Amino acid sequence: MNGKKLLSAGIAAALMLSVSACGTNPESSKSRKSSDTGSTVKEFSGIYAARIKQINEDDNDIQKIIAEKTGVVLHQQFIPDESDIDKIFSDMMIENKYPDYMAPDASNCQKLIKEGAFIPLDNYWADYPNIKALYTDEEWDMVRAADGHIYYIPLFSSENIHSTNPVHSGEAFWLQVKVLEWGGYPELKTLDDYFGLIESYLEANPTDENGDPYYGYEIEANDTWFFALDNPPMFLDGYPNDGCCIVDKETHEAKDYNLSPTAEKWFRKLNEEYQKGVIDPECFVLTTDQYQQRIASGRVLGMVDQRWNFNGATTSLPDDCTYIPFGITIDGKITEHYREQNAFNGSTGVGVSISCTDPDGAVKFLSDLITPEIHRLRFWGVEGVDYSVGPDGVFEQNEEQYTNWKSDEYKKNHACEYDYMPQIQGMDADGINAYTPSNQPNIYYTHLPECVKKCFEAYGVQTYTEMLNEPPENEPWYPMWSFSNAVTDETDYGRVMKQIDSAKHKNLPLIVMSEDFETAWGNYLEEYGQIDSQLYFNELTAEVARRCEK
Repeated sequence: MNGKKLLSAGIAAALMLSVSACGTNPESSKSRKSSDTGSTVKEFSGIYAARIKQINEDDNDIQKIIAEKTGVVLHQQFIPDESDIDKIFSDMMIENKYPDYMAPDASNCQKLIKEGAFIPLDNYWADYPNIKALYTDEEWDMVRAADGHIYYIPLFSSENIHSTNPVHSGEAFWLQVKVLEWGGYPELKTLDDYFGLIESYLEANPTDENGDPYYGYEIEANDTWFFALDNPPMFLDGYPNDGCCIVDKETHEAKDYNLSPTAEKWFRKLNEEYQKGVIDPECFVLTTDQYQQRIASGRVLGMVDQRWNFNGATTSLPDDCTYIPFGITIDGKITEHYREQNAFNGSTGVGVSISCTDPDGAVKFLSDLITPEIHRLRFWGVEGVDYSVGPDGVFEQNEEQYTNWKSDEYKKNHACEYDYMPQIQGMDADGINAYTPSNQPNIYYTHLPECVKKCFEAYGVQTYTEMLNEPPENEPWYPMWSFSNAVTDETDYGRVMKQIDSAKHKNLPLIVMSEDFETAWGNYLEEYGQIDSQLYFNELTAEVARRCEK
């Protein structure tokens, strides 16, 4: 049994114990007395397909406060990227035993619904209208199952009033600010511009201050995450992040970009940079943890990635290693479209399992978590401890509070965001403040590193998001990845999608590393040509049409 199987087996075993304690036996959703107040506290369990740092559930300040106010404590189990997520959920379905809450990946979400593993949440909406108010009727209809019920709550798609994020969380070509300062803050619009600067910096600065060599460009391309390698042609041609395809705005046809002229140019450029030694020669054998360690070392100068994926590895880096986003296009003339309006992602979410013996209590907790008081506790902390309120109602943090809220160790023992439970982004319920300190303008601008302020001034902007174009309104079909992520191999087009993915995972790393690009690219074209890819893209086109009709 390989390491991935062993890890997954261990997680599955731990979850089965959790289910036994909190799922299907008479002690499910068990209660205990709070050691602080003596009140009764219910205990729920949950499994989440996410890479999140675990809090100290034995002694976490805000988790205790939330428990006192709601009567519930939630024990969370996050699934590491390297685990076999399909096996974990398959074992649960075979046993028909589940934790109280589940937030699976998209494909397993659909499998769990077909297995009848979730309770219908819409049966509880009359009692908990704030859950229904998270989304519009049209958005709820997008996640409604064939039997007419709603089985999960989409996450990270509910927004109050407007977005407050000054940071670009999505995909871009990222570059450390020290490289930009060294280069005199040049205009970067094309692949040649971007890689040319990295090459020049490496030639002048091959190692860091400790004598360790820099990685000019890093790529995360493994079984878990592959988008940094295969989807840049979509962005390079000026399309938004539909992920699985590009959509013609005139004809509404979903098109394949995998073999486009821009795709060939992209992989040819990566091949050139790999042969020059700019790209980490070990990139294609890195696990996700090893990739994150590369980023955390401060020695990776640039990469394509989505900020949510790498940001956790940057928290301890010096200021001059801060990553700045650029919207590179294939010719420097196409209008880039790296940013997006907050997009509704209905492909998966969090639901309550049939193993939960107190479903009403579990749904009530979902509702409690998005009440203004509890939501503020989750994302701002304790008033007077983690922030203060000015006479105008604006939340503020002094230096100590700001430093604490940035500290992983402090948050491990004090903060409890319940990250993969329902939340409302944008503005706080008071309509004055951002929903989280990192989005609060007065806090954000005060604490920008001087080297980043200097960089922004050079480029004539004040935020990371302003480094990229303002996004237009989302098209009605956007994002198409919310459909493709939920596709399984139970359909003909789903099996074709798997064949396409398999061909890319096999060939694209070989193309980048090959000393004979033409032959490697030709082998890829030949193998890809044997796949009935149009069957898959016809289904994507049909989905575009379905979304346009709603």
